[in-house]
Amino acid sequence: MAERLQFDLVAIGGGFAGLCAALRGAELGLRTAIVEAGADDGYLCSSRWAGGIFHVSYHDVKLSPDELIAAINRQTGGDADPELAATRSTRSIVEYYFTSTPAWMLHVWEREPDADWITYLDGDLYFFASPEAVYSELTEATVAIIPHRYAPNLTKRHVFGTYNVGWVGVRNDPDGIAVIKWWREQCIEWCHDHVDGDRYADQGYLDSFSRLSTRVKSVDNVGANLAPWNIANYRIDYRDGRVMVGATPLIFFHFQGLRRGLRWFIFNSHRIFGAPFSPDIREHIYRPYVDELLAIEKITAPMLDVQESRPQARSHTIKSRLRNVGIRVFQLLDIVSRRAFLVLRGMAY
Repeated sequence: MAERLQFDLVAIGGGFAGLCAALRGAELGLRTAIVEAGADDGYLCSSRWAGGIFHVSYHDVKLSPDELIAAINRQTGGDADPELAATRSTRSIVEYYFTSTPAWMLHVWEREPDADWITYLDGDLYFFASPEAVYSELTEATVAIIPHRYAPNLTKRHVFGTYNVGWVGVRNDPDGIAVIKWWREQCIEWCHDHVDGDRYADQGYLDSFSRLSTRVKSVDNVGANLAPWNIANYRIDYRDGRVMVGATPLIFFHFQGLRRGLRWFIFNSHRIFGAPFSPDIREHIYRPYVDELLAIEKITAPMLDVQESRPQARSHTIKSRLRNVGIRVFQLLDIVSRRAFLVLRGMAY
């Protein structure tokens, strides 16, 4: 008879998401386990293809749309969204990621029909406290979205939309699902990495949600989705073991733009946004996240060549190349001013 084991947290899949969840659970004192179907050292989790190495169901992305759709259908047993799959030939890799957001939420809804809420989160969020304070605002809502809350010096960025796609939640009821279905249709029709009128990627469509339902809630808690583009609006302190955003505890931070560079350094995007980077921000917001990433990297190093991974390039225009030159200058300034983290032997300094 097989032995029965008891766990507080079980992560399904040994990719980055599963490893992060299990590691964090263990840090919180939970008895955790990771369940992974792959038995060999180089098992094929999706994380193997992170860092700019992209495939479609283990096939070259340059194959014809018909070949890719057929590969997706074979790999998923016919569960793929054929309209979504068909967009791959007309979208860049990043645009295809964006296009997939609402379709992924519907995919989860179809497989978890008893869930009360389905919430999409960007992969570069880090939680410092329970999101219960956010959900407490949503007792009457069917959809939850979070505004960018841009700092005053970033008015030009309003073209990217009032709301940030880093957190999008939908209640499992007809009104909420109808909004996400509409969003999916719009993203399949148009979802590109540039501004076109009031459209931008998957994000610009969030501004129209309130026209579709009277129960769309813009989250008020300023501790949710603190980010480089809005941190200048608030006084950031570390008090009683908590990061405070004014008088509100930090719930989660959006680490947009965090990247490795110049071999030994980890950079943030605060200088790009003209945002402050105080000692409290460095030590109590960024350091926990950087330390967590380095701990996960140490675990995954035997399986993934993390050091050689690179972010997916979004464009190759002259404008983007000039922007990259500007980023390199900012990186050098960040090294001199100690905004960057120096990484040596898996430790951040």
